[in-house]
Amino acid sequence: MAKQKVQYEFPMHCLSEILYEYLASAEGLAEWFADEVTEKGDDFYFSWGGGAEEKATLIRYKPESFVRFRWEEDEGTKNFFEMTIVIDEITEDLSLNITDFCEPGDEEENRLYWENLIENLRIKLGAA
Repeated sequence: MAKQKVQYEFPMHCLSEILYEYLASAEGLAEWFADEVTEKGDDFYFSWGGGAEEKATLIRYKPESFVRFRWEEDEGTKNFFEMTIVIDEITEDLSLNITDFCEPGDEEENRLYWENLIENLRIKLGAA
C-alpha cells in the first residue's frame, strides 16, 4: 500500500542560520534526530539505541532554506522527508515545516513522532 504525504508546521524561536545547521549536518542531526549520525557524501547513516542503523540520501537542499532526504527503503518511490525553514514576510516569525510520508492509519503516530523530535530540537536550540 502506498504511503501518504503528511505535513506539519512548528513555530521556532531561533535564527534560520543556526536552525539550518541542525537540519543539514551530521553533527546537528545527531543532537536531536538520532543517537548518532555519520555522513558520507550525500548519504547519511542514522543510528538509534539498540544498534539499528538506517541510511538516507540527501536528494535536494537549499542552504538556509530546506533539506530533503530519501530513506533507503523508499528508493524508487516518490517518498521523502523534508524540513523547510519558512519566515513570514510580514511578522518575520520563523517556522519549521515538515513533509513526510507514512503508512495509511499511522498519521497520528507520525505526528507524535515529529512533535517529540521537534521538542528535542527546541531544547537543543534553547528555543523551547
